[in-house]
Amino acid sequence: MARDLGLSQTAVARIWRAFGLKPHLRESFKLSTDPFFVEKVRDVVGLYLAPPEKALVLCVDEKSQVQALDRTQPIQPPLPGRAEKAAHDYVRHGTTSLFAALDVATGKVIGECHRRHRHQEFLAFLGRLDADLVREPGTAIHVVMDNYGTRKHPRVREWFARHPEFVPHFTPTSSSWLNPVERFFAQITDRRIRRGAFKSVGELEQAIEDYLRTHNQKPRPFVWTKSADLILDKVRKLAERLNPGKTATGS
Repeated sequence: MARDLGLSQTAVARIWRAFGLKPHLRESFKLSTDPFFVEKVRDVVGLYLAPPEKALVLCVDEKSQVQALDRTQPIQPPLPGRAEKAAHDYVRHGTTSLFAALDVATGKVIGECHRRHRHQEFLAFLGRLDADLVREPGTAIHVVMDNYGTRKHPRVREWFARHPEFVPHFTPTSSSWLNPVERFFAQITDRRIRRGAFKSVGELEQAIEDYLRTHNQKPRPFVWTKSADLILDKVRKLAERLNPGKTATGS
C-alpha cells in the first residue's frame, strides 16, 4: 500500500492506527437465521438480567471430544526470562466430553465427564443436576441450552415433562455466545487442558475434576451487561450491511 500510494510505511501504519484499522487480523462471524431469534434473545437475556424470584438460572452445555494429549517430550517449566516450553507434537490417548452447568448467580459449575455425548449421557447429567442442586421447595430451575439434537430427543422431552420444576430455554441457532458456560469452557481450555500432558483419558478427566473443585472454592458470579435491545440493534446493523435494503427478521 505504501508503494502504490507513494507514502512511507510509517505513514501508512500511522493512518491505520488513527482509524483503528487492523488489516492483518481477520475475525469470523455467523448471523443466525433462526426464525424465532428475537424472541429467544429476549427470553434468555431476560433470565440473565432479571431472573424470576425463587429461581435458579443454569447455563448447560457440553464440551465434546476433549483430547487427552501427551507431549512427546517433557514440558520445560518457566524460568526467569523464559516462558514455559512444550513440544509441538503430541500423542493422542482418546477423548472425553465435559458436561457442565453454570449457575449464573454464583458462578459455581456442576460438571462431569462422559466418554460419549448422546442423549443417554445428557439424561444422566440432568439426573445429576436434580440430585446435586440445593434449593428450597418450589424453586424453578431455568435451564438455558443450545439446539443440539440430544436436547430435543423424545426421552429428554419426557424427562422435562416429569420434572416441571426444570424449565428449558433454547438459545437461537448459531448463537453459542448467548450461553455463558462457553466462557467457562474457554477458561478451562486455556488454563488447564491445553497446558497439560495426559497419558490417558482417566488422567485428563481427573485433571478436569480437580479444576472444577478448585474453581468452585472461590467462584465469581456471572454478570451479563448487554440488554436484548442492544444485542438486537447490533445484529440488525450487521444484517443491513450484509443485505443492504433488507431488515433483520423480526427486528
